[in-house]
Amino acid sequence: MKKIIFAIALISVIVQGTYAQRVKGSDTVLPLGQKEAESYMKSKSGANVTVTGGGSGVGISALLEGTTEIAAASRKIKFDEKIKFQQAGKSPVEKTIAFDALAVIVNKGNKVSQLTRQQLEDIFTGKVTNWKEVGGADLPIVAYSRETSSGTYEFFKEHVLKNKNYKKSILSMPATGAIVQSVSQTKGAIGYVGLAYVSPSVKAIKVSYDGKNFILPSVATAKNKSYPIVRPLFFYYDKKNAAKVTPFINYVLSDAGQKIVAEVGYISLK
Repeated sequence: MKKIIFAIALISVIVQGTYAQRVKGSDTVLPLGQKEAESYMKSKSGANVTVTGGGSGVGISALLEGTTEIAAASRKIKFDEKIKFQQAGKSPVEKTIAFDALAVIVNKGNKVSQLTRQQLEDIFTGKVTNWKEVGGADLPIVAYSRETSSGTYEFFKEHVLKNKNYKKSILSMPATGAIVQSVSQTKGAIGYVGLAYVSPSVKAIKVSYDGKNFILPSVATAKNKSYPIVRPLFFYYDKKNAAKVTPFINYVLSDAGQKIVAEVGYISLK
């Protein structure tokens, strides 16, 4: 009898120790989530955390459906999503894990190095269609955006376009990396990406909301709030699963986890 009880207890410990946690959602959070998971699994024997992208909306839907334990999001959960969780008998819990400066990028050959919020609105809504209208060369503007399921898409629309609709000819991309690649290969291209995705293959431009102070996106300008397009990044989980997901989330919020935030290129909470 004692052997049976011991065996059951041992199985229980193994199952708990190797519990597979899934993180799904925001492409912006993806590189951070992957690095956090990698470091966490090295520090905790038996831990198993997988991280995938797809967009904030995809992650929140997966959390609702029970196909992920943690939804990564670059926007807040919507009211209608909260209602769906309530109807399903679930209570989503929100945790801010980092901050991000949303960078506007153009092709490296573009001589335009700064734009106002109004100019960005005019470009992405289709009012301005040629770079010569904003001080650039006589070249058609090719605007890239994330898909509608993306939290970055939602945030940019709300905070930069002031909730105006994107132009019909906008080129929607399934992932942030695809925007970087497309902008790097297209002369008249413009797009927006999380700060960690900015690479030498594209040029980040200065942005101004007052038409006077043009600020380049960086960790420093995001921290001192001089750069105007800064947003929080979130993890969401079902309250019923708190005991299962808290160890990993606490690691992300710890000094070690927040150090990784800075290393990846985002803004830590500390």
